[in-house]
Amino acid sequence: MTSFSDPVAVSGYAERTEQLEPGLHHLHRMAGLLLAERAASDAHVLVLGAGGGMELSVLSQMQPNWRFLGVDPSAAMLDLARTRLGEAASRVGFHEGYIDSVPDGPFDAAICLLTLHFLPEPERLKTLRAIADRLKPGAPFVAAHYSFPTEGADMDKWLMRNAAFAVASGVPAAQAANGARALKERLPVLSPSRDEALLGEAGFLDVELFYAGLAFKGWVGYRK
Repeated sequence: MTSFSDPVAVSGYAERTEQLEPGLHHLHRMAGLLLAERAASDAHVLVLGAGGGMELSVLSQMQPNWRFLGVDPSAAMLDLARTRLGEAASRVGFHEGYIDSVPDGPFDAAICLLTLHFLPEPERLKTLRAIADRLKPGAPFVAAHYSFPTEGADMDKWLMRNAAFAVASGVPAAQAANGARALKERLPVLSPSRDEALLGEAGFLDVELFYAGLAFKGWVGYRK
């Protein structure tokens, strides 16, 4: 998978992600709307996996009085986020590290996009619980990442569909095929039912699927 310390990979992150994920920009706007249903106009929002700054850019435009803590283990990706945000970076605290080193908050909302699929199930549950522990009761949380059947023909079908979308978006066919193989062999993807169950186990109520873009899924839930 992509190395987030490789300068070439970092510089091409936004374009590459747009080629792989259906409706990426709509996902960011939908996430902002869902968070705003419960988060106040002056909310402090936790953004886990904030490197690159795509969701921070959209959310800061949608909500000019929100403040953010952007968390990412890659200094290079956080630098990319700062550049992308421009003046809006003044409303963002940038934290290089993982969720266990993030201040307790409590935050008014949280979002984690295209990140949790890198974590094996035990680490994913631990991370979700750490997010929940840093939220106010009733605070909204949005997550979206790779999530599809993880066995047999159904898994292969969704990987092929995702590769076909990448090709239709301009990715060379051989590169898209290699990416599908890497997903299958190296990424600890969970099924949508298991992903949703983990959110409940971590302390989120009323979990709902709001986004399905081929091999990607997105949920919203609320801190107990």
